Amino acid sequence: MPFRIRFTLIVLGSLAAAILALPLLWPVPPLEGTRPAVELAEADADWIDAGALRLHARIVGPADAPAPGAAFLHGFGSNLESFAPLQASLADRVRTVAWDRPAFGLTERALTWPGENPYAPEAQVEHVRLALDAAGIDRAVLIGHSAGGAIAASAALEHPERVAGLVLIAPAVYRGGGAPAWSRWALRTPQLERIGPLLMRQLGGEPGESLLRSSYADPGRLDRDVLDAYRRATRVDDWDRALWELVKASREPDVAARLDELRIPVLVVTGLQDEIVPPDQTRRLAGELPSATLVELQGCGHVPQEECAGAVLEEVQRWWSAEAIR
Repeated sequence: MPFRIRFTLIVLGSLAAAILALPLLWPVPPLEGTRPAVELAEADADWIDAGALRLHARIVGPADAPAPGAAFLHGFGSNLESFAPLQASLADRVRTVAWDRPAFGLTERALTWPGENPYAPEAQVEHVRLALDAAGIDRAVLIGHSAGGAIAASAALEHPERVAGLVLIAPAVYRGGGAPAWSRWALRTPQLERIGPLLMRQLGGEPGESLLRSSYADPGRLDRDVLDAYRRATRVDDWDRALWELVKASREPDVAARLDELRIPVLVVTGLQDEIVPPDQTRRLAGELPSATLVELQGCGHVPQEECAGAVLEEVQRWWSAEAIR
C-alpha cells in the first residue's frame, strides 16, 4: 500500500478514535441543589406504589361517587399540575386521580430496577391500572395530553374493562413517541450513555422554559403554578439521568394501527395554534376513531387544558353528558 494512502488511513482512523473517545473523557459535573422527590412534595401528597418507584399523585373527589371516575395523564416534560384546574372542577362530582408519569414531576427517579423497566410504555400503561386501584376507581374516563394521550389510548386497549371513555388533548398518537427502532442501539452506546444526561439537562433552566412557552399560543397565559411545578421537577435528585432512561425506553406509539378497536366514546381536542401536534393530525385521529367527537379551540396552542382551561372544561362536561358516560 502506498505510504500516502496508508498515512491518510492512519490519520482518519486516529480522528475517528478521538471522536469516539471524546464523550468518554468529557467531564460530567454533578447536579447541584437537588433533593429527594419526597422532600419537595406537599405534605398531603398521595403516593402510588409502582414497584421500582413511587408515583407522586393527587387523588381528590368523593370516594363514594358513582362510576366512572377520571384519570389524568400529562404529556412529555409536564406534570400533574397541567390538569389541576380540570381535575379540581371534575372532582366536585366524580373521583379523580392524576399522577406524575415516570421521569417527570415529583415521582421518584429509579435508576436500577428488577424486572420491567418502569419508564417503558408497557409499564406506564400498567401505572394506569395501579392509579385507578389506588384511588378506588373501578372504571374511568382517561384524560390524556400529548404523549399521555397515547398512553391513555394504549391503556384503553389493554384494560377495556377499566375504561369508560377517552379525552385525548393534542394526542401524540401518530408520531413523537421516541427514537425510531433502527436508531435505538445508538442510545445505549457508552458515548451516549455518558453524555445523554448532559443533553437532558438542556430541558432545565431557560432552554426548557422557552420550550414550555412555545407550547402556548399566547405565552403570557403561562400560569405561575405551572411554571413553578416545572422548575421544581428539575430539583429532584437524578432528574437528568431518569429522563435519559425514559428517552432510551421510549418508542413510536403503536396504537394507530388499532384505532378501530377503541369502540368507546372519545373526545378529541386540538388547539388551532398547536405547533407541536398539528391540528391536521388530531383531525385525522378523530376521523379514524369509531366514535369520536372533535373540538377545535381557537386561540389555543399545544396545552389547551392549561391555556384555555375553562373552554376545555365546558367541552368535557358537555361531551360527558351527551354521551351519557357510565
